[in-house]
Amino acid sequence: MGKAIELNDANFDQIINSDKPVLVDFWAEWCGPCKMIGPVVEELANDYEGKAVIGKLNVDDNHEVTARFGVRSIPTLLIFKGGQIVDKQVGAVPKSVLNQKIAAQVA
Repeated sequence: MGKAIELNDANFDQIINSDKPVLVDFWAEWCGPCKMIGPVVEELANDYEGKAVIGKLNVDDNHEVTARFGVRSIPTLLIFKGGQIVDKQVGAVPKSVLNQKIAAQVA
């Protein structure tokens, strides 16, 4: 069963340079929309196990990465391929929207 990986300032670069597409959910404990999208991100981790890497980064605990990517609104979901941002979603959206974005990078 897939589970979203906890990302942080220390392991971030290593993980986004995966040979698979990587979805990163920038979130915080106090953020209502983040709590809505959290279970969706966990479902995607299960759905894409072995095909894509799904991770979560707490913006309150990881200021370096959050600042580097200019994340000002959360949830922000960035999709990386080969260490580069290839897609972005700001705000909570239905699972189908994220599914499409990841599927486009897995293909």
